[in-house]
Amino acid sequence: MQLFLISFAVIALAVAAMAVGVIVSNRRIRGSCGGLGAIGGLQSACEVCTSPCKRRLQAQERAAAGDGG
Repeated sequence: MQLFLISFAVIALAVAAMAVGVIVSNRRIRGSCGGLGAIGGLQSACEVCTSPCKRRLQAQERAAAGDGG
């Protein structure tokens, strides 16, 4: 039982330290794009999205303008 309590305390301290680090850095938590790319048959997450958000459309337009210029 003592080993369990020590292990639990160490893990709780690690989680608390990570949470404090996120709060202090003042950055938003973001997901990764690699998850859907690993699924066979999908080229990117854009194939799943039926209606891209405004920010993604703007990024695609900037990328297209950069490739043509």
